[in-house]
Amino acid sequence: MIVLDQFNLKILDYEIHLRLRHICGQTIKGETDMSESIELVPNGTLITPTAEEGRQLAIKMARLIIKATQPDAAVRATLRAVYADDANMLIAIGQTVATEFATIAAANNYWRK
Repeated sequence: MIVLDQFNLKILDYEIHLRLRHICGQTIKGETDMSESIELVPNGTLITPTAEEGRQLAIKMARLIIKATQPDAAVRATLRAVYADDANMLIAIGQTVATEFATIAAANNYWRK
């Protein structure tokens, strides 16, 4: 059973509203046109000089995934309040970064010389 409180219903209503406007071809303030290219691999490479910079790249790439899937900055800002206090969502974010970092580490041969 899914339980939605008033806050989540407002977000859901807003999402539906945005999707309908997009389908109808109406411009939505702050929305990134999905035909615009979002550079999902910054500078076109996963190669970094250090593991620390690889970790930073993983965090950046995870954030770009969120931006690509939810282009409306206002919606992303609203949703932050939802996941900020939800341990499961925070763990999921950490898992996304870990997956990105594993890919980057492999591409860098785990920074072995």
